[in-house]
Amino acid sequence: MKKLLIYLKDYKKESILGPLFKMLEASFELFVPLVIAAIIDHGIADSDQGFILGRCGILILLGVIGLTCSITAQYFAAKAAVGFTRQVRHALFKHIQSLSYTEMDTIGTSTLITRMTSDINQVQNGLNLTLRLFLRSPFVVFGAMIMAFTIDFKSAMIFLVTIPILSVIVFGIMLISIPLYKKVQQRLDKVLGITRENLTGARVLRAFCKEDEERTSFLDNNRLLTQVQKYVGRISAMLNPLTYIVINFAIIILIWTGAIQVDTGHLTQGQVVALYNYMSQILVELIKLANLIINITKAVACGNRIQSVLEISTSMPDRIANDPETEANAPAVSFCHARLRYAGGGADALTDIHFDVKKGETVGIIGGTGSGKTSLVNLIPRFYDATEGSVSVNGRDVREYPLETLRRLIGIVPQKSVLFQGTIRENIQWGKKDATDEEIWAALSIAQAKDVVAGKRGQLDHHLEQGGRNLSGGQRQRLAIARALVRKPQILILDDSSSALDFATDAALRKAIREMSGQTTVFIVSQRTSSIRRADKIIVLDDGHIVGTGTHDTLLETCPIYREIYESQYKKEAVSA
Repeated sequence: MKKLLIYLKDYKKESILGPLFKMLEASFELFVPLVIAAIIDHGIADSDQGFILGRCGILILLGVIGLTCSITAQYFAAKAAVGFTRQVRHALFKHIQSLSYTEMDTIGTSTLITRMTSDINQVQNGLNLTLRLFLRSPFVVFGAMIMAFTIDFKSAMIFLVTIPILSVIVFGIMLISIPLYKKVQQRLDKVLGITRENLTGARVLRAFCKEDEERTSFLDNNRLLTQVQKYVGRISAMLNPLTYIVINFAIIILIWTGAIQVDTGHLTQGQVVALYNYMSQILVELIKLANLIINITKAVACGNRIQSVLEISTSMPDRIANDPETEANAPAVSFCHARLRYAGGGADALTDIHFDVKKGETVGIIGGTGSGKTSLVNLIPRFYDATEGSVSVNGRDVREYPLETLRRLIGIVPQKSVLFQGTIRENIQWGKKDATDEEIWAALSIAQAKDVVAGKRGQLDHHLEQGGRNLSGGQRQRLAIARALVRKPQILILDDSSSALDFATDAALRKAIREMSGQTTVFIVSQRTSSIRRADKIIVLDDGHIVGTGTHDTLLETCPIYREIYESQYKKEAVSA
């Protein structure tokens, strides 16, 4: 949590003025019991109405000044808290964007969402209360004790004994609660993870009639969250009754001893009332402090969770600032005995991958489910780094490139077509920020999406909903392909990106890509042999190993696995025809 305080550096003035005005308010509040004591001892005792009205005017003035100070303090505290959390949220989001796929897989999406929302909101609330009350409440407590000493030393000793006892109660409960609030947030992560899965997979759940099972699972996890919250809530709830017991016991002793001293003439009635008011002020402030401690405890636990993410270093640092010199005659892509093992994986996902791809070649990658096809192409743009060996682009190891430079050379269409809320034009321009309408239409034409866009009202200005859910799966795939093509990349990776297309559209797409001008190197990952049969080179994977390399005709003769895939699909296609 301490490391997060660096984001308060732009709000030093507000962080000082907020508590300062609160202590000014408290200073004026400490004079109120003395004014009331004077009203009792002089105004009421002497029946002096003018004195009473004058002191009432002072009370009103103290109240107005205190209110002004309180409002000013609230303004500065809110400004600092909101500004601080805004900067933390920006820093956290930026840091998450810098993490590799490895760290993203390890941390998990649901917990990152929790830390970006719930945790940061708790920190904001905790900081706001801290700036307003953390100095004010102790100031009033100790100020009231000091003011009590100015009235009567013997009676003030009651304050001197009471305050340490209350401090032990407050801080003891705080130390117990901090780790428990961390568990609460972890349970919340779990509940949010289940919620996210159920909402994104709602259609699948209903298709398989799993609503009851998922509802039971959610209720079980929600019950565990509630139990932890109740447990820590019961501990935190002990603050108020314990402080009330101690304070009220101290008030009883104070009134008892005060009455004796009034009877003997050592104290006046007004002074006893003032001492009682000071004790009541301590009670009110300690209740505020107790609630503040609860919120600070939550904020510290949440802040530590945010800090733990910020402390995670990417496993793929962007080391080089300058672009490396490339070799003119080098292969476009080269795998040199590359091996990949995912974090926490028991076995290698890829083993001894070794091949070269010339510029302008089309490479097909095929294999069974889980054979490592996507893992292989993910090494090219450095979504993951090879555990052993190397991957080179234009003769240079991909780890020598600045990440932005490397990824600008590559156009990627992932397995899941992801579109964003906005217009079609805005989505396509993710591939090239300054793409003109002519360039966009050209990319749409190659991607076989021109008719799709032309048929929409507004065409390029047609609005897409979040995730592109107002389009079909095939339409989303084609727009994703157009987005990759518009930047005219040196390397184009199509990761099973035509799975939702019919055979005719798929064939037209492959033909258009082959006819593209330039030296674009194309990687086509597919389950269909028909999608890659015209590739210059086909790589067959099985359990992370290359078991065959060559053209379609060569592999039919030399690679049993490829022949098995082809024959199963050929017979299926023949039957369907």
